[in-house]
Formats: sequence, C-alpha cells, structure tokens
Amino acid sequence: MIGQLVLYRNLGLVPGPGRLDIVLTAPPTVTGLYVIDSILAGQWHILGSALAHLILPALVLGAFSMGLIARITRSSMLEVLSLDYITTARSKGLREHLVIIRHALRNALMPVVTVIGLAYGNLLSGAVLTETIFAWGGIGLYAYNAARTLDFPAIMGVSMLIAIVFITINLIVDMLYCWLDPRIRVD
Repeated sequence: MIGQLVLYRNLGLVPGPGRLDIVLTAPPTVTGLYVIDSILAGQWHILGSALAHLILPALVLGAFSMGLIARITRSSMLEVLSLDYITTARSKGLREHLVIIRHALRNALMPVVTVIGLAYGNLLSGAVLTETIFAWGGIGLYAYNAARTLDFPAIMGVSMLIAIVFITINLIVDMLYCWLDPRIRVD
C-alpha cells in the first residue's frame, strides 16, 4: 500500500491498480495472461499497459526475496573466493572475470539455489496479499475470497495446489544440485 501511495499517487511513476489502463479493453483471451494474449493478438499498446501494470506488484512481491538472495549470494561468494583453488586459478594467470564465473560462482550457487527454492514459497503466500491490494485476479485473490466466505473445499484446493507447486520447486532445486555439483550422484 505504501508503494501505491508513493510511486503511484505522489510521484506518478507507475500506473494504478488493475491489470490494464481503464480506457483499454482486454485482448482476446487465449491464455488469460494479458501480456501473452496481447502479443498473440498483436495489440502492442495493450502489451505496454500490461507490462507497466506489472512493475509495482512485481517490485513489492520480490523486494523481500531480492534482499535475501543478494545477501546469501554475497556471503557465499566471499566464502568461496577465499578458498585455495581460487588462489590457484588466479596464480595460473586466469583473468578475474573467468575466475569468478567459471570457478567461484558455480560453487557459490548451491546455497543460493536453496534460498531461491524456499523464497518461492514466500512468493506464493505473498501473492494472496499482493493480488488483493493490486486488484489482480489470480490464485491469491481466489484464496482470499475463499477464506473470507469460508469456502472450505476451495481453501483445501488452493492449499493442495500451492503444496504441489512447492514440492515441484523443491524437486527442481534438488535436480539443480546434481547439475551444479558433479560430486552429487543420484542412485
């Protein structure tokens, strides 16, 4: 709400709530996603409006996760950059950007991937509040309305969907571990 107050009302940097400007009509529905539907329909003015309306909700939803991921990445990189094999790579005469990209970053990504996977759960739960505040129709607003009207089957359905998505994300994170660290084997 503070983002809307400051960035929309006071500064006028971003458009207001909703998915499109008030004067525009929704593109022909193919996927239900205005960005993709406007591209498919070739309606570029609607695409611009839909992308502009994504800025503030994405910023608000991702702000917490961005800070957490940046801190973990920094601390992990600082830890890896002080290890012996990084010193060896530098002493062999490799350029600094190659040392960081090829040697340090891949080994520093393990905790970062873990935090990204866990942060995705926060994004799912934060979508309920974000969609309600920014007047976006989606799973979050559906969950809010189901909880408000005590629609228990809908609440259980949303909970199951979020659990399945969260389990799938954790499976993807585990598979990324195998790709990032060849020492990890799947038997």
